[in-house]
Amino acid sequence: MLKSFCIKTNSNKIIDYLLNEFDNIEFDNIYVSKIKFKIYNNFIVHYTGKDLDSFYNIFSNILSSAILKFYEKDIIKHIINSNYFYFTEIEQRKILEIVNGYLYDNELDEVCIRKNSLIISCIDYFSNNKSAILDGFVNFRINDYIKIIDYIVDLAVNKFVIDREYTEFIDLLKCYINSKDCCTNFVHLIYHSQESTLLDEFKNIISLDDSVLDSKYVSDISFSSNDYTLNALLTLLPKKIYIHIIDGTEDEFINTLKLIFDNRVYICNDCNICNAYKLKKIHK
Repeated sequence: MLKSFCIKTNSNKIIDYLLNEFDNIEFDNIYVSKIKFKIYNNFIVHYTGKDLDSFYNIFSNILSSAILKFYEKDIIKHIINSNYFYFTEIEQRKILEIVNGYLYDNELDEVCIRKNSLIISCIDYFSNNKSAILDGFVNFRINDYIKIIDYIVDLAVNKFVIDREYTEFIDLLKCYINSKDCCTNFVHLIYHSQESTLLDEFKNIISLDDSVLDSKYVSDISFSSNDYTLNALLTLLPKKIYIHIIDGTEDEFINTLKLIFDNRVYICNDCNICNAYKLKKIHK
């Protein structure tokens, strides 16, 4: 039995990549060649064995890797430019960075999902066809893969918008506190398991419920119960904020306070107040 496929492309890099990959596989009865016709360089694969399923998998795996290596970045850029053209060039570059983070800096599962989709498309096409212009195959025959990339780009755009709103939110509050005089010398913020307790300079508990009556910000960004803490701090405008982190975890809320109040924030993990609340936690 003879099974032959022809991949047409004018990219010497892709041809060399395919030749090298097929040269390194350990599978008998596969023969490859490169022939230049009028328009395209032709990468031709012949298989004379009987294990067609394994051959299809090997061929499709190599071709899918080539598509990921030589086409994926351009596909992503095209989707961003076409679907999100209303973002500036700088914003589109930031979205691209987020996409790259999702695709290349995360678990290998992301690569496997995309590659498996390509392998299925390759097997489906080449089980019924003997040749393909590679550019045309990528543009019209890998729809499921494109849907995956489109979804990931959409996730990246959503993250970019949220991050931008968060930055604007921080800048707005920083401008507010820098335009006001401090109302108190310092406060203590006891932080444990994402819950806050505010103490005044005399170590008396500050009621957070009352502070909501004098809200200093409006935002879609929420820190749940810590919204009251933030409003209280924006009302009190202390010169210094001593944050006592009982469980040692600096989460998003603590990082936000550090961004907003900047050099007014002092992080503490081991003082009399910290130890007292740690003991209280143990007794509970």
